[in-house]
Amino acid sequence: MHAHFLDPYRPRISPIHALDPRIKFVLAVACILTAALMPLGAWAAYLLLFAVVLSVIILSELGVRYVLGRSALAFPFVLAALPLVLTAGPPLLAELPLGPWTLQVSQDGVVRFASIAVKSWISVQAAIVLSASTSFPDLLVAMRAVRVPRLLVAIFGLMWRYLFVLADEVLRLIRARAARSGESGEPGRRVGGSLAWRARVTGGMAGNLFLRALERGDRIYLAMAARGYDGEVRHFPLPPLAGRHWFTLAGGMALLAVLLVVSLLNG
Repeated sequence: MHAHFLDPYRPRISPIHALDPRIKFVLAVACILTAALMPLGAWAAYLLLFAVVLSVIILSELGVRYVLGRSALAFPFVLAALPLVLTAGPPLLAELPLGPWTLQVSQDGVVRFASIAVKSWISVQAAIVLSASTSFPDLLVAMRAVRVPRLLVAIFGLMWRYLFVLADEVLRLIRARAARSGESGEPGRRVGGSLAWRARVTGGMAGNLFLRALERGDRIYLAMAARGYDGEVRHFPLPPLAGRHWFTLAGGMALLAVLLVVSLLNG
């Protein structure tokens, strides 16, 4: 088992994968901004934007089930907006008695919460398509090309590299613990100890992981400095965008602009 399972990139032969990473990055960010700027309760505009994202998912050949399944990971975070259903005024949809208090669920609050949930869901789908159709090094190059601050791009790159290093260290610790934890052949005897014992072992593993990561990070930095690293990762210059790339970018931006204007006019 290797930490490569953390990489969301899924190579395919599709028009979306073949698209220049700069174009994909700009369109994905524009799609997320469009979803964020749409007014609350613009259900028809949400549906049209979802249809656009769904079309891109189908073109990418990533699989609708794959993208929708991973996008469901956003819902636990959306629950942070759940108190909105209790904050708006009348008209009320329901009253929930809770001890000495009464919680009032308002119609405007439900619309706000549902709008945030739908817009977040669509935005996460756009981000998943971008990350699954573009390798992370290409994404970093695209960020540099669109003038994202170099320090921020360097932080993203180092975080990505060290994520795999940490995952490898965790897997080694888990294998070492499994090698030291033999199973008893006696019936009725559980593997492992009590909850406190497991918490103590987990704490020890976390401390060991911190020390290993610190030492590994020092070694990696010294090796990078010995090779001339000065805080900036060099890469080959990207080729200029072809006419079809500009046409794709202009068409995508125009479509998103039309959806945003329609939602604002009808909102």
